[in-house]
Amino acid sequence: MKIAQVAPLWERVPPPTYGGIELVVSRLTDELVRRGHDVTLFASGDSQTLAKLEAVYPRALRLDPNVKEYGVYEMLELSQVYEIAKEFDIIHSHVGITALPLASFVQTPTVHTVHSNFTTDNQNLYIHHKRQPYVSISNAQRQINLNYVETVYNGIDLEDYPFVPQHQQPPYLAFLGRFAPEKGPHHAIAIAKKAGWHLKMAGKVDVVDSEFFEQEIAPQIDGEQIQYLGEIDHAQKVKLLGNAAMTLFPIGWQEPFGLVMTESMATGTPVIAMNLGSVSEVIDHGVSGFVCQSYDEMAAMIPAALELNRQTCREHVENKFSVSQMVDGYEAVYKKIIQDRIHSNGRIHDAKIKV
Repeated sequence: MKIAQVAPLWERVPPPTYGGIELVVSRLTDELVRRGHDVTLFASGDSQTLAKLEAVYPRALRLDPNVKEYGVYEMLELSQVYEIAKEFDIIHSHVGITALPLASFVQTPTVHTVHSNFTTDNQNLYIHHKRQPYVSISNAQRQINLNYVETVYNGIDLEDYPFVPQHQQPPYLAFLGRFAPEKGPHHAIAIAKKAGWHLKMAGKVDVVDSEFFEQEIAPQIDGEQIQYLGEIDHAQKVKLLGNAAMTLFPIGWQEPFGLVMTESMATGTPVIAMNLGSVSEVIDHGVSGFVCQSYDEMAAMIPAALELNRQTCREHVENKFSVSQMVDGYEAVYKKIIQDRIHSNGRIHDAKIKV
């Protein structure tokens, strides 16, 4: 198949530090190339890929302070894609709502992976284009009625996450993610203090969340019980998660997937999480972690999490969230959409002849 993968421009593919969507796009794209598909990746110019790379800007936009209007470059990217749409069998969009109007004007089908939650505003556009094909990354994400072709869970490359058979001594809790209210870093701190555990935290602070960080997080970082490691790279991330006794995932929103949960379990570290969004689909409760109904329950489950088998945590990811399984899912989606489009076009052609 000739496939176009369309990635956001905010981060490089794959991301050097934080960037769940870009990591998924990278692993998907490279595996499709390995399987013999002709793939073009539309992404920032500093991206690293086995596919043919097309870029409208030389670097990730987040790294360039000269860029003031992100939307301009996203529209340039989509213009580039859809001007040559006929060169592809299918276009796979990872950029959200901005591709929806353009996808309606070309014969080449576009499948949209929904990587984020629906909002009061953006659902209006999704519903307007509800007949276009969509892929959800969890069943919990299907909060509005769209033409979902399949749910395909995000996959990770297990080779990127070495198994750690024993957590570090003295033991600590880990938190990894954006320092935003919905990700719950303030809850992670409260849980650690309630349980009397050390907590190591890492992740980026977006400009929009800087006030939250300065007011709610920074005053509680003492460098001893509560440590902040900053925005770390992949090797540092694997070390943080793999050496932890457990990872906290104290979200306060309907998380569409939560890649950090699979990354943690892949190293052998169980996850204690709030039962919101996809959490119950990602964690095998009582086996690879615990799905909790309150932050107090999360603190109370720490002793039980210490008893979980780390090898079983990794096997859970191997069995359900590998790159191979993800790409199998998307290949099946592509074939179904292309066949449906061929049959649909054939019916239209036959109808015109009969008239």
